[in-house]
Amino acid sequence: MDAGAAAAAVGGDGTQRTLNPYVTGNSVIAMKYKDGVIMACDTGASYGSTLRYKSVERIKEVGKHSLIGGSGEFSDFQEILRYLDELTLNDHMWDDGNSLGPKEIHAYLTRVMYNRRNKFDPLWNSLVLGGVKKGPKGDEKYLGMVNMIGTHFEENHIATGFGNHMAIPILRGEWREDMTFEEAVKLIEKCLLVLLYRDRSSINKFQIAKITTEGSTIYPPYALKTNWGFAAFENPSKGAVGTW
Repeated sequence: MDAGAAAAAVGGDGTQRTLNPYVTGNSVIAMKYKDGVIMACDTGASYGSTLRYKSVERIKEVGKHSLIGGSGEFSDFQEILRYLDELTLNDHMWDDGNSLGPKEIHAYLTRVMYNRRNKFDPLWNSLVLGGVKKGPKGDEKYLGMVNMIGTHFEENHIATGFGNHMAIPILRGEWREDMTFEEAVKLIEKCLLVLLYRDRSSINKFQIAKITTEGSTIYPPYALKTNWGFAAFENPSKGAVGTW
């Protein structure tokens, strides 16, 4: 590698920069339900268009009150998790009887993503941050997202990636604030199944997590029952217009 190529790939401090996403994770789906927040995604990670890794966990605990799910470049997601480890460790060292809640962590992530965007060195991720923490009005559920340029919002249900196009219409039509955990799982699985059928980067190995005031639980990966016998799947080019 010549000096020009090395300078383009390596920052002035000798650290490697993400110039383009290489190993990427797929959609993350999350929503509030009666007792807390539920989050789900598959465990695949693609190297370009090749589904290279099939056991990548992209939902993690953050502190005592939050869960984070990430789509996009996986190495950048690992860097974000390192930032959050430092943040929660520093918060723990204060030993003041308080701890960061999901709202504070989401605000921190929005500043990190926007800061990196302004340096033209973005972290190539869309992040979903959900959690529950007791507040003045009782148990307060929180769900927000932030993308690679710092755009962020809070919502009752969120999907990143291809799920933003395929899962959000389903969630808008069927989500209810008083859903039980079992009902929430069924709705999440319906969205995941649609993505499995329609998104080439999705795999049939999914992970679901929940967080309530009692704590967080990340369940082991599992597969959904599928049906590939639909007529549209048997002859997908029938009636198509084009040269292919």
